[in-house]
Amino acid sequence: MKLHWPEAPEKVTEWTEALPVGNGRLGAMVFGGAGRSRVQVNDATVWSGTADGPAKALADVLASGAGPDRLAEVRQAIFGGDLQRATDLLMSFEGPYSQTYLPYVDLWITLPEGESHGRTLDLRTGVVTERLTIGDAEVERRVWTSETALCVEITGAVPVEVEVTTPLREVSRDGLDLVIEIPVDSAPRHEPQVDAPVYGQGERGAVTVRITTGDDRWFLTLTSLTTTEAHWRGERRSDLPSLIGACDVQFGTVPDVVDVPELLQGKDDQLTASVLFAFGRYLLASSSRPGAPPANLQGIWNGELRPAWSSNYTININTQMNYWAAEVTGLAECHEPLLELLDKLAVTGADVARELYGARGWVAHHNTDAWGWALPVGMGHGAVSWALWQMGGAWLVQHAWDHYDFARTWSTLERAWPLLRGCAEFCLDWLVEGPDGYLDTCPSTSPENWFLDADGKPQALTWSVTMDVVLIRALFERTLELALASGRTDPLLAEISAALPRLRPLPVLDDGRLGEWVSDLPEDDPTHRHMSHMVSVYPLGQIVAGTPLGDAAVATMDRRGNGAMGWSWAWKMALRARLGDGETVRSLLSEASQAFTGDRHRDAPFDGSEWGGLLPNLFSTHPPFQIDGNYGFTAALAEVVVQSHTGVIDVLPALPSGWTRGTARGLRCRGGLAVDVSWHDGEVSVRLRRLSGDASETVPVSIGGEVSEVVVSDVVELRGRVSC
Repeated sequence: MKLHWPEAPEKVTEWTEALPVGNGRLGAMVFGGAGRSRVQVNDATVWSGTADGPAKALADVLASGAGPDRLAEVRQAIFGGDLQRATDLLMSFEGPYSQTYLPYVDLWITLPEGESHGRTLDLRTGVVTERLTIGDAEVERRVWTSETALCVEITGAVPVEVEVTTPLREVSRDGLDLVIEIPVDSAPRHEPQVDAPVYGQGERGAVTVRITTGDDRWFLTLTSLTTTEAHWRGERRSDLPSLIGACDVQFGTVPDVVDVPELLQGKDDQLTASVLFAFGRYLLASSSRPGAPPANLQGIWNGELRPAWSSNYTININTQMNYWAAEVTGLAECHEPLLELLDKLAVTGADVARELYGARGWVAHHNTDAWGWALPVGMGHGAVSWALWQMGGAWLVQHAWDHYDFARTWSTLERAWPLLRGCAEFCLDWLVEGPDGYLDTCPSTSPENWFLDADGKPQALTWSVTMDVVLIRALFERTLELALASGRTDPLLAEISAALPRLRPLPVLDDGRLGEWVSDLPEDDPTHRHMSHMVSVYPLGQIVAGTPLGDAAVATMDRRGNGAMGWSWAWKMALRARLGDGETVRSLLSEASQAFTGDRHRDAPFDGSEWGGLLPNLFSTHPPFQIDGNYGFTAALAEVVVQSHTGVIDVLPALPSGWTRGTARGLRCRGGLAVDVSWHDGEVSVRLRRLSGDASETVPVSIGGEVSEVVVSDVVELRGRVSC
């Protein structure tokens, strides 16, 4: 598939109209147009901060009085109903903010003035092509990333001038080669009272940017060497076409070249779904590869010194959503940077768990960064509704389980085991006996949400919110499954087995909804953008459609409503797909894919009172731009075609009516299987392929509710019917 933006103006000047390319390490936004045009470049290892930053911040927090003794006071205050005292005490647990993903350099390419005939992004090769007429010359400019460099090629008899600039501190320059200094500290732009970025006294050394040009034709490459890259040692492997070629889903008839402005008019929802599925995979494969940090809030693309939320990792939904599509769409290799970040958190988070909470294992909170930040952030004034949430690790570590569950290999099991075990240790020690004998988490918040106390005042602190219980139950059960699969004996397993039945059951309220808090508390915002308690449905799969809890989940979703920004839409799409509601998936897709017509440069209220949409370059925005929506759309649309979380491969479980034909190739199912699906007017063909896992295992496959049990040792083909 190629995406085409025709009739470009002479110069593209808006970042939200530039086109993304990347190789996991280097990312670039390609602007285009004749005359002087910009290629804005990022290096995934260019973050503010230093390697010893997390340890220094922990020492400062402990010196302020935070620690296990104060935690005991917090718990006493919460169980005693003094939520204001608990809130005040918890402020001392907050450290500074985690670090910022920074812009790197700008490459400026000057051609004579002329006319652009539009730009094309090839989603298979990752090449941006622009054709121009300059005088009598027909000129073609191509921009892409190889495994090691950003490449620009210009064909046509025209003079070319090149310059390079940087928004960071320039140390020295030799022609086109720059030496740059990286800041030692920063803060998000929603903290305007903090001066940022902050440069040190040479702690971050130099960064070298090198540009070379060819002789026989005009060909430029940009390479980078940073002081941060030593912290990311993964081995670089596949190039982009092999990753993209592993999987494809098309709804309806999809042309080879898609006119993007026409697509944004919203006339063909099946084409929109096909493009968003492919675009999300392209973005993930371009921004997350072994050997570099994982995709952040903006993937690998950021042009601002103080981007929204530092363009780092928000781990109460956003980072997780970045990787929901990795396994199911054949991008398991792209998952590895996130697993490496988990390895870092298991180290830094162990210090925080031990010193701050007196617990074993490791913990993470609301934010992290390329250095493995594990402390709460907020500078002593961050709201407890988001800053003081100890389940960041318990959610993020589920990705190590997914990496194993889809492959079922010994190597993925061994990769997951220490991460889950360490997180389970923390959760065992975090649980305390509550007032009615259950094991409770305390303090506990439902991320970013609030309830109303008896005086009508918004509050966030309580114990055992539903999300906590769901995450810990999944963590404990999956840790036991890993131990069983590996034949391990470990004293921790007995502790987990004893704790599991003492976790609270999931609450169903009198009106039939799944409860968010430990009791039926009045909601401050009944249509809140977060669906934290619905993690039980997606991605964890602990609640399934057609059960009493599934019905309670539907009632919850109905009350939450639709809207309002990319990641929230994507999560709601995935939830509705899991609940078998293809019609609402389509309506949510229609909302999410509308062209955004507001002010792209103004941050909308984060409460969702203003809706977002798609930018001209198909990035999902609220605004600001956050890439998690793009990744999440891909994951949600995969759930429309195939689901395997129940142990049954369910084919086309949430197909919207009218989507009568389509194909899927290379979707992955848990247990080491790949599935190809084609459908036309209700007739369905399925082809299962064994990639790994147990070749003797019996696999149930459901097509239109009819279940067949097959053994997939190599390839199995099935046929059936669905209603569409």
